[in-house]
Amino acid sequence: MNKISKILIASTLTFGSVAIIGQANSSEADIESRTAASKAATGDFLKRLGKTLKSEMQAGGPQAAIKVCRDEAPSIASDISLKNGWQVTRVSSKARNSMLALPDAWEQTVLQDFKKRAANGEKYSEMFMAEVVDEPTGKSFRYMKAIGTKPMCLSCHGDGNQIPETVQAQLKDAYPHDQATGYKAGDLRGAVSIRQPLNN
Repeated sequence: MNKISKILIASTLTFGSVAIIGQANSSEADIESRTAASKAATGDFLKRLGKTLKSEMQAGGPQAAIKVCRDEAPSIASDISLKNGWQVTRVSSKARNSMLALPDAWEQTVLQDFKKRAANGEKYSEMFMAEVVDEPTGKSFRYMKAIGTKPMCLSCHGDGNQIPETVQAQLKDAYPHDQATGYKAGDLRGAVSIRQPLNN
């Protein structure tokens, strides 16, 4: 873990199969509560996004899905953020939208950790990280949930021969700095990332 993401560990809880790292001034109950709330919010986000993507893909194909990821995904994240007073985003080491999806130092470290855990056999569907982090603005509870690449994603995120030319043209127009291609089913696509200021 790099210097920015190091914290003083005072307690480690077991939550499912994942270590949740806390600090002396963050009670175990508070950390568990925030983790459970983040897990529920992430589930809500992915369910709403997945339902909309499936519907639009069936109606208009991959080109319709681009609009969902561009417009609906940030809208859903914003809705959940406002509802809870958190910051909810999607991040990736190969971002499509560099304005919204570039990971910070802590998120980069967690994404690398997710890849290692996947190589050791852990499923992305069950993979998350929760940690109390010292940041310039104060302490924050941070949570990330891995997102795997599904076969339906490849028509927009796969290799060049998997993405229809019309979709490639639309992606180039909407995202001139797009890096989010070349994926295979089962790859780590990115993660939902949540930041909760600890004064909330």
